[in-house]
Amino acid sequence: MGSQAVLQTLNKATTQRLFLASCYPCEIPSAHRVNVQTMDFDGWLKMYFTKWISYYAHDTTGKCKEGDIVLVEELPQRLTRDITHQIKRIVYPFGDMVDPVTGKKCYRTQYRDDVKRINELWGVNPGLKYDYDKAPPRGWQEGRKDWTHKKGYRKFHEFTDRDQPEASW
Repeated sequence: MGSQAVLQTLNKATTQRLFLASCYPCEIPSAHRVNVQTMDFDGWLKMYFTKWISYYAHDTTGKCKEGDIVLVEELPQRLTRDITHQIKRIVYPFGDMVDPVTGKKCYRTQYRDDVKRINELWGVNPGLKYDYDKAPPRGWQEGRKDWTHKKGYRKFHEFTDRDQPEASW
């Protein structure tokens, strides 16, 4: 087997690309805009810089919401002109980050257990106390205060005769 054949085999094997991405709202039905973080190398400075790439991904299950961390797979053929990827599964729902090495739940850059231990040692401001163990799961206020399940849009005009509760700003 020549070197060209080996390279072609490797290229075919690596065409199925998987990304870890965060979901954002999209106007296309049954699709989400996903942002993938990549590292771009600058040859002059010899440094890597963060670069964000946006794709439109088809959501087959319809369970994905804004803010979720998902596994995105590149489709062999485009569904539409815009949709080039597919959401394979939800890795972390919004707010439920888990450290992949230890399996512990995280809050920003600290483990929740460590935050709880620090609060027990130093005390907690009663106005700022939040207990993750007693908190209800995400989505329990759907239709009352949580509008992430509805189609979002940007508010371009202020209308005096009607309200726009689903507008993003």
